[in-house]
This record gives sequence, C-alpha cells and structure tokens, in this order.
Amino acid sequence: MKAIMSVTGIDHTGIIAAVSTALAELEVNIINVSQTLMSGYFTMIMELEFSETQVGISLIQARLAEVAAEQQLVIKVQAQSLFDAMHKL
Repeated sequence: MKAIMSVTGIDHTGIIAAVSTALAELEVNIINVSQTLMSGYFTMIMELEFSETQVGISLIQARLAEVAAEQQLVIKVQAQSLFDAMHKL
C-alpha cells in the first residue's frame, strides 16, 4: 500500500531523523521525498510504501502523532488512494 505524508513546523535539528526513524521501526519504506525551508518553517512531503498485512495505516498515523507531539510538528498521513481521489476533479 502507498500513503502520502506531510510534515510541517518550525525548523529545528532532528526532524528528518525523528520521522524517518519512526517509519523505519514500522518497516515503512520512503519511496519519494520533497522538503524545503520557507522563512524558518520546515515542510516535507513523503510518499510511503508498506505492507498492509504487517502494519496498518492507523498504526502509522498513531506512531507519527507521537513524533509530531515530541517534535512540535503537524504530521498528516493519508492513503494515497484517498489522497488521489480527493484531488481529482
């Protein structure tokens, strides 16, 4: 299964490390990433791939909510199919 994750917040050391470590612990593969800094704000979008039989999207969302709280970020994870459907006209 694929998912899209967005990460935003005030830039500080360790954001990418915290997010990627949490994903690796869940055996979630990062297949594409784009990140930038804008006026001191960190923004990142990741395309993720994982096995639904090993880890569900709700577990990924829960784990990343912990990272968001620890790092003072906003992290959203959506199934790519849902993301695609929401953005098609």
